[in-house]
Amino acid sequence: MRRDYFSLDVENVDWVEGDGDPAKPGVAIDFEGPASSLEERFSDGDGKLLDAQQTDVAFRLQDDLDAEDATGVVSVTNRITGDFVLELNQDADDVLQFIRAARRYGEQIADDDGGYDVRVLIDGEPFLEYEKRTFLVYNDAGNLLRKHSLIPSGVEL
Repeated sequence: MRRDYFSLDVENVDWVEGDGDPAKPGVAIDFEGPASSLEERFSDGDGKLLDAQQTDVAFRLQDDLDAEDATGVVSVTNRITGDFVLELNQDADDVLQFIRAARRYGEQIADDDGGYDVRVLIDGEPFLEYEKRTFLVYNDAGNLLRKHSLIPSGVEL
């Protein structure tokens, strides 16, 4: 599935840099391609949609984290099979700002390690929604960047 079929928008992240009230961050991933392809990738072997616990969200840097205009790939994978459900290109600064907002939201409101909502749309129409607490960040060599990742307490990787 082509990465350019996807667009990503975030909400509730600006309050972290300003004086706004904390709000739970969210991400909307809109797919503008063949609907049946995405529906199939988000389905398990029995044809049921994967739930939040059956998916993982990650960001793999394509450049050094300190590089100006660093970019990477946001991915959603099937936790059971390891298969990529979707991938899209994104600026590193945007992803890291989103993770900071999710962490700060948890610290200030949710009294936990953070969290965020993921909405997947097909041609602007709601397809599924997840509440997630983990967002893993890997450097360009494939090593986990724990301090930049959103990892709940008690989770062993």
